Amino acid sequence: MDRNSIRSTDYDVVFDNTLASLDTFIKASRYSNVMILTDRNTSTYCLPVLQDAVPQLQKYNIIEVDPGEENKNIDFCVGIWRMMLDFGADRQSLMINLGGGVVTDMGGFAASTFKRGIDFVQVPTTLLSQVDASVGGKTGIDMDHVKNVIGTFAQPKAVFIATKFLETLDKRQLVSGFAELIKHGLIADNTFYEAVKEKNVDAVGLADIKHSVSIKNKVVMGDPHEKGRRKVLNFGHTIGHAIEGYSLANDRDPLLHGEAIAVGMICEAYLARRLNGLGEAGLADIIETMRKHFPDYHYEKEIYNQLVALMKNDKKNSGNRIGFALLSDIGACDIDVFVEEKIIEESLDFYRELVG
Repeated sequence: MDRNSIRSTDYDVVFDNTLASLDTFIKASRYSNVMILTDRNTSTYCLPVLQDAVPQLQKYNIIEVDPGEENKNIDFCVGIWRMMLDFGADRQSLMINLGGGVVTDMGGFAASTFKRGIDFVQVPTTLLSQVDASVGGKTGIDMDHVKNVIGTFAQPKAVFIATKFLETLDKRQLVSGFAELIKHGLIADNTFYEAVKEKNVDAVGLADIKHSVSIKNKVVMGDPHEKGRRKVLNFGHTIGHAIEGYSLANDRDPLLHGEAIAVGMICEAYLARRLNGLGEAGLADIIETMRKHFPDYHYEKEIYNQLVALMKNDKKNSGNRIGFALLSDIGACDIDVFVEEKIIEESLDFYRELVG
């Protein structure tokens, strides 16, 4: 394996700031049709960078969607499929998904279902998508504010990570992605967690991204279809996704994914302390880290029913039981911990009282 790549289930995650490897991949593959999926932001800021690095991409068709999690839905997928038909896409076509997690999730889903599946590659442009959404072979869209409830397991042909795209991001987007680096350390590598929690997000570099990807990839390789151990990647996400869905539906300026997951990680660290052996010092450490890097989120007790209803639609549940991945220590995580609603509400109380 090239030292600038990580081998996943049956594709490479390539770390290449020049993107020359993408150019080589396209020339070698001889696709009948190449399309590039972007959103309005990546069309403006990232597409010119890509086309400068890979000049042949200037001649290919562009499919543009509106940015934002609220647009990761079936209606926008229908629009993508119609454009693919208009461009004459066949089974020998390639979709290049250029963007953050919304584009890579939805583009992967659209490609994996069009004519029963065409090839796609991921070119993630945000820190969040580079360390999380573009790696692991999960595609998906949201429905009724339930995150990724419709989707497929479909492997890309490759993932190309170029850190120069991060220069196009504002600070808030970078911080959102930082949550997943912290999470990867918390669930599997306490040494990485101790190092990364002290960083300013602007100091996150290629080595940090590559290490974070390697943690996720090791988990995914052992459980590609999330039948068991892969569920550790959902630490912070049972409550965090519910918070994110609620905020998306109700807030004028909705939380970004990482901001919501930071709330979820504090709540679920409380559950881990209460139910799964996480020490008091570990809980205090996680609280300090999350509040150092992420904004507080204020909510009232009246929304608990809505949050629990969203949690009940989580993919990790069994029957009517709400399932969690909970830490037993910093760097160690257990799966399939099922928690009663009243204790979940305790964790929501804990966070609400913590932030005042």
